[in-house]
Amino acid sequence: MRAVPACRQDGSVNVVVESSRGSTVKLKFQPEYECFELSRPLPSGLVYPHDWGFVPSTRAADGDPLDVFIAWTEATPTGTVVPCRLIGALNVEQNSRSSGGRERNDRLVAIPIKAAAMDDVTSVLDLSGRWREEVERFFVASVAFENKDLELLGWSSAADAHALLRRAMG
Repeated sequence: MRAVPACRQDGSVNVVVESSRGSTVKLKFQPEYECFELSRPLPSGLVYPHDWGFVPSTRAADGDPLDVFIAWTEATPTGTVVPCRLIGALNVEQNSRSSGGRERNDRLVAIPIKAAAMDDVTSVLDLSGRWREEVERFFVASVAFENKDLELLGWSSAADAHALLRRAMG
């Protein structure tokens, strides 16, 4: 399988959907098998409020590709590559799986290039405070039984999200 690049020539960011909006399970791409594998079910009663995935050809501070969620009202099938634009990030710190210490595990926020209804949204701050609080609560609740001790550090700008992306591209 040929590697999908992080970015396209037009500057948009490729996002590979792992878990679709409405999913009750976390799926994770396994490069060695070139398929998606069940990572874990979400706690009872939770569903993904947005498509969840990663930016291919990147490596974040936790060793995995950069996490991304797509802030729109649609559900995209697992494995779909969605060309997006970044509008910010939710900055997060959690327990490290490998070192036993703490590590950053920020989540980029993206909007599909072809989501015309979202053209006016250029920043996470264009989305309501209620929307941001609901997303924060979802992420805390989704790892409640995972020993991650998730700490939310706040929201950052589209420029900060692009800086995270550049660092993760090497």
